[in-house]
Amino acid sequence: MKKIVKYSFVLLLISTNIFTVFSQIGGNSVYNSLDLTNSPRVTAMGGSFLSINDDDINLSVSNPSLISNKMNNNLSLNFVDMYSDINYGFASYSKTFKKLGSFVTTMQFVNYGKFTAADETGLVTGTFSAADYSFDIGWGRTLSQHFTIGSNIKFIYSKLETYSSLGLAVDVAGTYHNKKNNFSASLIFKNIGRQITAYVPGNTEPVPFEIQAGLSKKMEHVPFRLSLLFTHLEKWDLTYNDPLHPENTVNMLTGAVDKKSGFDKFTDKALRHIVVGGEFSPAKNFFIRLGYNYKRRKEMQVVAKPGTVGFSWGVGIKISKFSINYARSAYYAAGSPNYIGITTCLSDFIKKTKTIN
Repeated sequence: MKKIVKYSFVLLLISTNIFTVFSQIGGNSVYNSLDLTNSPRVTAMGGSFLSINDDDINLSVSNPSLISNKMNNNLSLNFVDMYSDINYGFASYSKTFKKLGSFVTTMQFVNYGKFTAADETGLVTGTFSAADYSFDIGWGRTLSQHFTIGSNIKFIYSKLETYSSLGLAVDVAGTYHNKKNNFSASLIFKNIGRQITAYVPGNTEPVPFEIQAGLSKKMEHVPFRLSLLFTHLEKWDLTYNDPLHPENTVNMLTGAVDKKSGFDKFTDKALRHIVVGGEFSPAKNFFIRLGYNYKRRKEMQVVAKPGTVGFSWGVGIKISKFSINYARSAYYAAGSPNYIGITTCLSDFIKKTKTIN
């Protein structure tokens, strides 16, 4: 079962990098590892980004308009134990320069594990590995009391067996933040770029471009924050043809064809763009997070046993100089990956010396 899960996940993220598949929209581009969530906090709240302006360096990786000088000297390490022996991680560091502004550098790796290599006759010839890497440089700037902007530039390298590829992508984002009302809204143009060298010469493919928007509201009298994310705004219809579960089915009792109404079709398409998340803080340094991703549930669930596919949860705690976060997100009925992250400010470890006049 573990091998089946592993190969299914690898096919979703890797094999579509070389061969175009006409099903889910994820099969129409390369470097799909760029869409992986980099933070347990983001994962727990159901999405791939958040619009929360609270100086969390982890959020700035996917939303560079959140980069600020308050993140100066922050270091974040995040690791994900995915299915089977697949794993990936992010390391981020922020530095503010007086004249240049605030920057966040991030190194991402995705290790898909080792695979058995065989020729066309089935003769085993050894093993091979597959991995993706991305080095990101993010920059943010405050325009006014309420508006900030930011951008990421991503240098991408992918190695899949004997195939390799180089790519370049850019994120551009803007955020409106009203501190008085505890409200934030962001708009992100993600992965604007292209392959520099293709896996197969002459077969250049697009990167996973996406337009995203997000809203965040912290309640005034309740320690709760609501997050609404809107994904893939560049494409309305995210549905696909599933031969195992066709849209129109035959009623076994009457023999008539049961068709979805126009309202049902519209609702299904609309909900595939929406991710809902919540963050509850029963104590000052303790957080409980929940999320629901309708699109993920529709695409990844096993109809006979849907389980909690599409749901996610997590916790966060601040201890001394460290912020520790953990999350689980259900992609498949067989289990949920583990996400763990730790963040600290290196400046807190430097003792301030008193000057003597």
